[in-house]
Amino acid sequence: MPRRTIFLQAGLGEARLEAWVAEGWIGRDTAPDEAELARIALIQALTEELGVNEAGVDVALGLLDQLHGLRRALRQMQAELDRLPPPLRTALIEAARRGD
Repeated sequence: MPRRTIFLQAGLGEARLEAWVAEGWIGRDTAPDEAELARIALIQALTEELGVNEAGVDVALGLLDQLHGLRRALRQMQAELDRLPPPLRTALIEAARRGD
């Protein structure tokens, strides 16, 4: 199903779709995945239910994107720690706890 059709069926009108794409809140080209559909629902809730203006949505989405970026970085760091030999991994974790 085309991307535009999915958005319109979700209640995202043509004008709003174009405005959100222009703001950079959602993408234009690929089929929406679960994360983007959740993002659309969040934007709708912020604007329609909570009355958040465009600047507020920009701030909220920016913070959300930063949070997801940090979570991704932590998962990558954990994966790298898991590859280390146990004694080195333990030493690094203890050093981090001490604040070294």
